[in-house]
Amino acid sequence: MGASLYVIPVATLLRQVGTSMDVAFSATFDPDGELAAPTPGAAEVVPGADVEVALTLTSYLGGGVAATGTVRAPWRASCRRCASDVGGTLEVRVAERFSPAAGPDDDEAYPLVAEHVDLAELVRDAVVLELPLAPLCRQDCAGLCPVCGADRNDADCGCRPVGDPRWATLDALRVPEEA
Repeated sequence: MGASLYVIPVATLLRQVGTSMDVAFSATFDPDGELAAPTPGAAEVVPGADVEVALTLTSYLGGGVAATGTVRAPWRASCRRCASDVGGTLEVRVAERFSPAAGPDDDEAYPLVAEHVDLAELVRDAVVLELPLAPLCRQDCAGLCPVCGADRNDADCGCRPVGDPRWATLDALRVPEEA
């Protein structure tokens, strides 16, 4: 096993079921560089940022280790409505298992190899799955004007919505609004 902060020796835990140890560290996210580049505009962990890991590792019957605690990571993205920069810090609660019987494609547990747990994949999975899918700079973001492109959060540009010609026939059925 490498000298990564993510690789934790657990031989002492495995000697007696129910024993625990706390693990806390801060390390660069995605230490193996295995994450694909994000889609433009999609949320991502700030490149080069450190994640904070605070877990309790507990051995259980069957020679495995349970990992519970939190992972914190800074993220950034573009607002889905106005394209301004948005970001924050994720705090993800994790409760996962490491098992000597787990394979690389196991969905139930992470592999426990040579009395070591590698937390890198657990951290990556926890953070990436928690990234916002459609981030907003604020809940009431007015977005960009579809006509002139002005940011409607700054001021009303005065443009009026352009109707979709495919629905023009239905406009004749519209009831006039009461004043």
